[in-house]
Amino acid sequence: MASATRLSPIIAPVLIAACAGVVNALFAPRGPTTGAQALAVMGLGLIVGIGAARLGTSRWLVVLLTVAYLTAFEAARLGTSGPTVTAIRLDTPYGVIAFLITRVLHLILVALPLCTAVLLVPRRGSSFRPRVGVALVGFATVMLTVAVALPASTPQITDEAGQKVPGSIAELTKVRLGASDQFVMIRAADPNKPVLLYLAGGPGQSDLALARAQVTGWEREFVFVDLDQRGNGKSYQAIDPVSSLTVDQAVDDVIQLTEYLCARFEEKKIYLMGESWGTILGVLAVQRRPDLYYAWIGSGQMVNVLETDRRVYRDLGAYARGVGDDALLAKLREIGDPPYRDIPWANANLLEWYELLYPPYTPSEGYLARGADAGLDPFGVLGTEYDLIEKTNVLRGLIDTFTLLYPQLYDLDLRERVTSLEVPVYQLDGAAELDGRRSLALEWFARLRSPAKELVTYANAAHAVAFEQADDVQRLLTDTIVPATYGR
Repeated sequence: MASATRLSPIIAPVLIAACAGVVNALFAPRGPTTGAQALAVMGLGLIVGIGAARLGTSRWLVVLLTVAYLTAFEAARLGTSGPTVTAIRLDTPYGVIAFLITRVLHLILVALPLCTAVLLVPRRGSSFRPRVGVALVGFATVMLTVAVALPASTPQITDEAGQKVPGSIAELTKVRLGASDQFVMIRAADPNKPVLLYLAGGPGQSDLALARAQVTGWEREFVFVDLDQRGNGKSYQAIDPVSSLTVDQAVDDVIQLTEYLCARFEEKKIYLMGESWGTILGVLAVQRRPDLYYAWIGSGQMVNVLETDRRVYRDLGAYARGVGDDALLAKLREIGDPPYRDIPWANANLLEWYELLYPPYTPSEGYLARGADAGLDPFGVLGTEYDLIEKTNVLRGLIDTFTLLYPQLYDLDLRERVTSLEVPVYQLDGAAELDGRRSLALEWFARLRSPAKELVTYANAAHAVAFEQADDVQRLLTDTIVPATYGR
């Protein structure tokens, strides 16, 4: 009896912590994916800590409580799909990133308020005595709460004097697409201008901050719209149910968004532009509903991802043998020929080696200057378009959505699937693009039938032509494409 009495202040808080972990796993099996969920997790940690303190638990038991919460959480969410929530991989950079932005972040969100409560709330039969360490933990909890609660925003569109342009639009808007909430960034100095919808690459890539920085000026000639696709960035929550994460549904999402934009801005059609994976998505949307689009503009056009992977793998092998890089050859043999079973880790390795195959080229001065001025990292997570949790979702989406959607593209070849389009087609061609991509894109374009088509080649561009040569592409849009197509 005495032994049970001594254990009760330990068992009860541990059970409470475990129950909290199970509850959270039921409502948010991927961990906190929104600011509201993160605050709820912190609140659970605080409640568990208060309960533990009032039951007279030793302050050193905070470690056991945290372990009980996280263990129960991991057990209760077994079966959730995606590499950021399954087995821990610390043998690749992306695996380490996945571990930090999911497990470690979740640990901090739970443990910090839990520890604060255990330290601050007087235990039964004792009185509170302030200490510097306690104050520091409490301060850290408050600061984390503020950081999580800070909302995202996109900068206002301003004139040369730095004043907001009257009537302009600069917003992050939630739109219901295919039974899920997805976010779009809309930027326009004049909402009466033609609408241009941009589709980012990936699958899984969020380009809100990067696009806003790199195509500065486009919002003065267009209503520029950037969709955070299902499972990407601000729309990461829409990854579930994973059964809805299909190419067909992604195409439907684009069409539904197009209809929303036409209705909102009173346009009968809009312009559609895609980058990389976004070019496959966009071409399929135009094929399905040509009546909604004035023209299709492809940047970094993809045609057959499996054939591209095979050609890039072949070219990397040839490069390694040519320069005598035995280490690279060994790594290539280790991951094996495409298609890859170890997605996305094998693909992440290939991505790191792409630079070895690009010929020397220099993107436009505007591209380099805007990237430096914006102070954005390669993934754009430092952009104001994402709150703290959404910043982690940018990386989570890149890993999870890619893993779930990319294999679905293996059987898709635009040379067979899309032989004609009923709208004018403009293909932005980077002369420095990898041959494994460019050769297929040129072949598809040469075969494609459409009312009008134009191949526009840029010597100093590779895959991200629309960004790398944004100023010239803007002139192409305003001086050539719009005059030839708008209103027709």
